[in-house]
Amino acid sequence: MTSHHTQLLLLDLALIIALARGLGALARRVGQPPVVGEILAGVLLGPTLFGDLLTDHLFPADVRPLLTALADIGVALFMFVVGLELEHRLLRGRARVSAGAALGSTLVPFVLGTGLALYLLRGHGTGQRAAFVVFMGLAVSVTAFPVLARILADRGLSRTETGAVALAAAALVDVVAWTALAGVQAVAGGAGDYWRVALIVPFTALLVAARPLLRRLLAPAAGGGAAGPGAHRLGALVVGALLCAAATEAMGMHYIFGAFLFGAVLPRDAVAPVRDAIRERTGHVTSLLLPVYFVVAGLDVDLRGVGPGGLADLGAILLVAVAGKFCGTYAGARSQGLAPAAAGRLAALMNTRGLTELVILGVGLQLGLLDQGLYSLLVVMALATTAMTGPALSLIDRRAPARATEPEHEPPGVPEPGRAAPGVPEPGREAPGAPVPAVASAPGRTGSLR
Repeated sequence: MTSHHTQLLLLDLALIIALARGLGALARRVGQPPVVGEILAGVLLGPTLFGDLLTDHLFPADVRPLLTALADIGVALFMFVVGLELEHRLLRGRARVSAGAALGSTLVPFVLGTGLALYLLRGHGTGQRAAFVVFMGLAVSVTAFPVLARILADRGLSRTETGAVALAAAALVDVVAWTALAGVQAVAGGAGDYWRVALIVPFTALLVAARPLLRRLLAPAAGGGAAGPGAHRLGALVVGALLCAAATEAMGMHYIFGAFLFGAVLPRDAVAPVRDAIRERTGHVTSLLLPVYFVVAGLDVDLRGVGPGGLADLGAILLVAVAGKFCGTYAGARSQGLAPAAAGRLAALMNTRGLTELVILGVGLQLGLLDQGLYSLLVVMALATTAMTGPALSLIDRRAPARATEPEHEPPGVPEPGRAAPGVPEPGREAPGAPVPAVASAPGRTGSLR
């Protein structure tokens, strides 16, 4: 890499981080999750607003692979923390209603999404029709677990029955989404890759068998009491996440699966005392690298050529994504006895997508299942559905304001991997007079979530 490339890379990173932080803060001021502003920053730096000339000068072809590599590291660490945050105890006492909501939230939009795919095939042809149909069903079915946790905190729902069910249902939807995406990638990868993809089964079994070793690794040092982990323990976990990401990439699957799987299999009893430290250390890295992912994703978003046909496609996508998610979640929750107002709030919450959607869309683009035009429309859908969650909740609360009667619970919060952990000031900020409590104990005062 030449000196010119190094200068341009550093300038690009400075521009990306400054714009993403600025628009993220602006989004927070207007009541939106910061990820809305950060995704918008990626779109604004793409060709939609300024055209190819400025974009090609800011992000030339020989610098983009370097930005992509940095973004991949950030997403891998983000997915590791998302897997780490999956909590089996969320289902205790509410398994039926959570499973009902998750089933409706996945099945109804998936079925509608497959019908949408058949409509979209007319103008966005692909040589892998079956994989495209399944992928579109998946793309409108996902829920962004971390964004959901942040909205719960801001709305004071973290300690309610609705909040607990929402977190549990979103966790179930996440597992289904990543598993289904792995299957789509196996099919889209071609028959020659099937034998490599099959290695995921023994690989997962090996990780599960290694749980006792991971438990010993996370145990406090002799004589160290319950103190946080040393740097070598945290380093070992990051190494494990990156190695698992590399392993699934070598199997013909996306690296996100390995990082997510490693976080998911870590023994929860052993990881609980060190979770805050893991969040803090990885959060400092992802807060810098995830905005790079938004820009890399935004460089492929070009809305300049969207005509009447494109607007019709966008309308159909939004209708299926919003109506399918809301109606499916509401019906699933009501079928298990959840009150109408609580089911409505849950349906609005499950409609948020955030970074999770962008990661899935990036896989679809990489596999050739999406062309640039359809990819751009789906990114707009991800941005719109995430932005509409807060207003939808406000509307429901105005119609049914009596949520204070819901029983309180203590679901675990999920600090954003891109921000400092609870009680730890963000880089460059002074610590407040008292530590900031976790999501479950002080709604609305945590770091932002994606």
